[in-house]
This record gives sequence, structure tokens and C-alpha cells, in this order.
Amino acid sequence: MIEYDVAIIGGGLLGSAFAWGLTRRGQKVVVFDEGDAAIRTARGNFGLVWVQSKGAGMPQYAGWSLRASNLWDDLAAELLENTGIDVHYVKEGYNILATEAELEKAIERQKQIQIEMGDGAYNFEVLDHKTLKKHAPEISNQVPGAIFTGHDGHCNPLFLMRALQQDLQEKGAHYKPNSQISKIEPIDGGGFVIYGANERKLVNVEKVVVSAGHGSKPLISDLGIDLPVHADQGQVLVTEKVPPIMRFATGTVRQTDNGSFLLGASSKDIGLDARTDLPTMAEVAKYCASVFPFVGKLRLQRAWGALRVMTPDGCPIYQQSAQYPGLFSFACHSGVTLASTHAYDVANWIIDGAIPQNYTAFHPGRFNVSA
Repeated sequence: MIEYDVAIIGGGLLGSAFAWGLTRRGQKVVVFDEGDAAIRTARGNFGLVWVQSKGAGMPQYAGWSLRASNLWDDLAAELLENTGIDVHYVKEGYNILATEAELEKAIERQKQIQIEMGDGAYNFEVLDHKTLKKHAPEISNQVPGAIFTGHDGHCNPLFLMRALQQDLQEKGAHYKPNSQISKIEPIDGGGFVIYGANERKLVNVEKVVVSAGHGSKPLISDLGIDLPVHADQGQVLVTEKVPPIMRFATGTVRQTDNGSFLLGASSKDIGLDARTDLPTMAEVAKYCASVFPFVGKLRLQRAWGALRVMTPDGCPIYQQSAQYPGLFSFACHSGVTLASTHAYDVANWIIDGAIPQNYTAFHPGRFNVSA
């Protein structure tokens, strides 16, 4: 007997957004979350809702990120109305670069995205130092400028998780923490059996969404599906709390709603190692202070390392099994930015039982793998 319409495997930002979107459409949903035994990518998120720089070489990703940004006001407002939780979404962000070389490289990337999207779909503005200083008087005199799109911003990712989880459970979804899933078994005639630890049968479901980050691969490989992802480590520094200085976000520095500053983020390919190290933290702090000198005067309180879920080209993977159409697997590193489209759009794909043709660019077949 089918007990749920959809089982979500993975309770991070992706899984929570999918589950929330499904429950608001009346679906009976169960979420299996491995808990602290899992590699918890979501809780290390920097909190950016970021459009610029995404999609060079894949205009569909640029358009998808732009749509996500446009839906974010609705998401934040709906979560606030339903839960009373303010995710502190602020739609203002600048890509501030420390050197002329960095700025020129970023401009070329923006031009590429603009050309690939075509028809005036994507616009950006280059701010010189004098103009930027009006928006960000705290910048160093050495900063050459920034790029502004009007679509970038930031939020509190922990409050986002809390709001999604609270609302989806209040809408009737069943959240199962500390659930280690060992196997997904297709049922003849449709549906799936989900097995937990020690091959213990948990539930029968109509559809399955695997969005367990670095834990997804082993679950679907037995079903002939490849998910080409790897870990990209990022380290983030957290300063002491100070009165509000910056409302806007940058790609490397943002002030949180509680007053502390987040400084980030590094990028290292070192496998599943989330440990921080002094040389990397020093490099992050030095770069951020070169852009905002006041940062160098703040006391650091703590730091963390987290493991981004990265695909070979950095763009999302959305796939549906050809052999078992009720089985979906999704992966990306932009869980905050894309939370809105995951909740409002991808949830509809799951209900409809098909990924629309105009999103096939996100299929992993672009890497010559099986699905």
C-alpha cells in the first residue's frame, strides 16, 4: 500500500524547499533526514541570494537564477506570514573586487552571460570607485569598483531552514530525523519501497526525490543512475557583533541580522574534509580586509568549514530516471538562491511527474553519464 505521495531523502535546503513546495500543493510528504551523521552542507551556507556570475556557458542557469531572485520576495513574505519567522531577506548586493584584474575578469564574465541570454534579458552595471563609494563608503581607497545587477542579496539561511521546516510540518509533512536510508527499491507496477538501517523497510511511496547532497550517490548508483558531484570546501570566518554598518551583501563580506560579519569564502578541492586551517583563514581575512579595512579591526569569534555540492560545471543537476520515472535526483550548490524556484517550480515538476523540456540543459547527460 502506498503511504505517501513523495518521499524526500535529504533534509537540507534542497530537500526542505522541495518538501515545503509539495505540501503547499496538498501532497502527502515524508522527509528522511540523516541528521548530524550526514555532511551538513546547508548549515555552513554563507546566505547569499546571488545571480551575477552564474551561468556563463549555460544561459539556462543564468535565467534560472534570475527567476529565483524574482521569486524570493514572495518566498520570504509567505514564510513570514505562515510562521512568523523573518528570514531577513535584503535585496541589495554588489560584487566588489579588490583589483583591476579581478574587476575586468568579472566584467567579461557578465558580458558573456548577457550575450548568451540575449534579447536584453540580463543587464548589469559597472560602478567605478567614486560611484561605489556612495553606496559603500567603507571600501578601501584601492578598490577599483564593483558590478551591480539589482538582483543580488542575502538572507539568514538558518532562519530559512527553520521557517521551511516549521511550515512544512505544520502543513502535514512528516519529518523523520536521524534516518539513515540504505536502499530504494522499485515496486513492480509503480512506486518504491524505502529501506532504513539494517535493511529495515520504512515506507512505500509513489515518488522519491533524492537530494541528500554528498550522500545521494550511493543511493541511486544501484539503480543505474550516476550523479557526478564532488566536494568543494569553503571556510567562513565570523566576527564579533557590532552595530549595523552594511545593509547590502558582497560575494565575500556580509553583515548578518545579529550584527556579526561573515567573511568568506575559500574554495579548496580536498575531498570530504571540512576542517578549518590557519593559512586559509588568514588568506580569507586578508582579502576581506583589503576591500573593507574596518574588517581587520574586528575580533574573530569563530570559523567553520563546509563542503559545497559541486557538479563538474558548477551548474545544477535535475534528473529523472528513465527506467523508474517516479525517481528524481537533484543536486546543486545554490540552495539559498534557488530555494524559491525549488519550492515553487520544481515541486510542480515532481507532482506532474516530468521535468519540462526547457530544463533538459540541467540533465547530467551533458557529462556523458547515465540517468
